[in-house]
Parts: sequence; structure tokens; C-alpha cells
Amino acid sequence: MNTRSYVVAIVDDDPRLLESVGNLLESAGYEPVSFTSAATFLKAGLAGIDALITDIGMPGLDGFQLRDLVSRERPDMPVFLITGRHEFAEQGRAHGISGFFRKPFDGKALLAAVGSALNQQESGENR
Repeated sequence: MNTRSYVVAIVDDDPRLLESVGNLLESAGYEPVSFTSAATFLKAGLAGIDALITDIGMPGLDGFQLRDLVSRERPDMPVFLITGRHEFAEQGRAHGISGFFRKPFDGKALLAAVGSALNQQESGENR
């Protein structure tokens, strides 16, 4: 069994969502770190972050833009997009984005997706 604690960043401008997703991740053994904007997340840097969960509709950089920036710097990092807006959900499906969740989302499904992505990433690193 892996004893490593994965660090999962959560970026959302809604403090209630940051708290609830943080608690969910913590209950599953992850180490959540929360950011209220893409800018504060990027300023902190990607070092030490294993996965990212980000809202799409935020002031400044949106979740799609953040995902693109992270993918250029750390193409191996799993990124999960969440949204409460129907048009973003359609856009996400149109782009074939995996790890896409529409609010309100199933916490167990999010945890399963995060766990699966991190396990796949670790398997790839150990080859």
C-alpha cells in the first residue's frame, strides 16, 4: 500500500466549495490546498502539487485557461474541471474533457476519478 500523501490543489472563488471539497479530499487521505483564484495558485507554483481541481467560471483566468497553462508546464498533472453553468458543461463535453464535473457533483465520483488518475500517473512513473 502507498503511504504517500498526495497533494491536491483546489481553485475556486467560492469559499464554501473550497471548504467542502477540501474536507472531502482530506477524509479520503489527500492533502488539500485551496486557492481563491488561478492567479494565487500560479503564484504559489506547481511544485509539490499532484493534481488540480478547478472551477471553470472564475474572474481573471478561467478554469480552461488554467488547465491549459498547467498542461504546458506539467502535462502529467491530472486536472479536473468543475462548473455550475450549463454552457460550460456542454463546452467541456464538446472538447472531450475527462475529469469534468457539473455542480452539484457526486463526491464519491470525484474521489474515484482523482484516485484513478493519481494511480495511473504513479504506475507510469514506476515503469
